[in-house]
Amino acid sequence: MQQPGLFDAPPRLFTCTPSKLGAYEDCPRRYRFTYVDRPSPPKGPPWAHNSLGASVHTALKNWYGLPAERRTPAALPTLLKATWVSEGYQDGEQERAAFRRALGWLESYLAEADPADDPVGVERTVATRTPVLALSGRVDRIDRRGDELVIVDYKTGRFQPTGDDARGSRALALYAYSAQRTFRRACSRVELHHLPSGTVAAHEHTEESLARHLRRSEATAQDVMAAEKRRADGDPIDEAFPPAPGPLCGWCDFRRNCPEGSSAAPAKEPWAALSQG
Repeated sequence: MQQPGLFDAPPRLFTCTPSKLGAYEDCPRRYRFTYVDRPSPPKGPPWAHNSLGASVHTALKNWYGLPAERRTPAALPTLLKATWVSEGYQDGEQERAAFRRALGWLESYLAEADPADDPVGVERTVATRTPVLALSGRVDRIDRRGDELVIVDYKTGRFQPTGDDARGSRALALYAYSAQRTFRRACSRVELHHLPSGTVAAHEHTEESLARHLRRSEATAQDVMAAEKRRADGDPIDEAFPPAPGPLCGWCDFRRNCPEGSSAAPAKEPWAALSQG
């Protein structure tokens, strides 16, 4: 006798990162422009705050890549200069001021760091699977404290994050969930390290709170797969992936390709989100 379902194809998992899920929740059309359309529509100009953030993140990554004896404050100007991204700034004066601020952040942030303390991972990819998701993500830093792992995410924006931000961050929760399974070690604490203010916003997850984030992620993935099926079945792509106009449209890379977004909010200058502190 043939066993029912023996030769059925396994259900297709939705391959994603936290940012991919967030893109659909923010705006299905932006998701479509980023992940569905090939080629993707041309993006707008680069953002200075993204350039600043990328420069600082890479400098921190390379600092931890140095031998312990070379992890000194004197190494920081060279590391930052080597990783500096110049795009998006209004002019050279603004860029130089941003460089000086970023260097000050790094010097303050690493002043108390133990050069011999090696994290479990730096810019480390963690991954896992659920019945719905094939999930992966790259974590800024994973520390070991006692017997547990801690997820560390660097922030360089204007606004100082709070414990509520750490608690509500789906990306951090999914990183913690995936790190547990990648390293087979407990991971419940997540931290947002805000370099401009020198503060740390933290949250201790429970298995229940991680499960809530996971369920929400799976629900979003199922919505995306349903939209993809509607498109494959012949629905117009603008109905399968409709726009969600609102204040965020002023920051959208694809604003010029979206009439609804262009009329929803004025365009932001590429340097509008730079911290001035």
